[in-house]
Amino acid sequence: MPHLGRTPRPGRTPLPGRRQQPTGTAALGAPRTALRVGFGVPGTAHPLLAAAEWAELTRSGGSLHWVVLNVAGGPGDRPDPHCLDAAGRLRNAGVRVLGHLDVAYGARGFGELVSDAHRYLDWYLVDGFFLARCPTERTALPEVRRTVTTLRALLDRAHVVFGHGSHPYPGYVESADQLVTFSGPWSDYRWSQVAEWTADYPPERFCHLVHGVPRGHLDEALRVARWQGASTIYFTDRTDGSGSGGSGGSRGSGGDPWESLPGYWDEIVSRIGPGVSE
Repeated sequence: MPHLGRTPRPGRTPLPGRRQQPTGTAALGAPRTALRVGFGVPGTAHPLLAAAEWAELTRSGGSLHWVVLNVAGGPGDRPDPHCLDAAGRLRNAGVRVLGHLDVAYGARGFGELVSDAHRYLDWYLVDGFFLARCPTERTALPEVRRTVTTLRALLDRAHVVFGHGSHPYPGYVESADQLVTFSGPWSDYRWSQVAEWTADYPPERFCHLVHGVPRGHLDEALRVARWQGASTIYFTDRTDGSGSGGSGGSRGSGGDPWESLPGYWDEIVSRIGPGVSE
């Protein structure tokens, strides 16, 4: 078995405002077996190209925490009636729809991101935002905080997910509803280790997005998610064509593993919670 537990470091200092966790491998490395997980879908192809996938997502609403709407690397240049219809069907099924904002690791300006957010709200009535390629460094945190403060001013109770793809500086967790702390291939995920500081927060704050997961390893992948304390997941047998990891659903030259549903979608939905209706 991979070593997935949180191994305590000597002299650990708790984060401000958080209770100190008990020390010892048993306390920090115990799997959260009672964890109830659901899906966060980091992006699906345009509804004209993936009508069946969008229909399946609507039927699977009881198992979905959120679905990212990525029209064209963002909201696009004009309203798209097909995307509006697809988003509306999901919302009617009780599923949050998040607008895809590409932060480009801090390279995109504040004004560009806010402009994209306005268009998502005006055109698609989104319930929040997925900040793809979100930075992880402490130095980038103030600008990310500034952006999120504005997003929440635009949309009361916006659900905000940071698509880091790896563990960021711990301060990021205070600005988002959820962090994507893993995004990449199964070959990396099965041996991954969780950052110790995540033990200070409930599993509902963390997401794992994993591609290239073989059907025969679904149970193992679910065990990793439960052990590491992530209650929102997305596992797929699709690959990015390059063997490298992503960063929370952004498109890459090797192909996008999130654009189509996994071949075992019905099976994994039935394992997680309410199955696809017959």
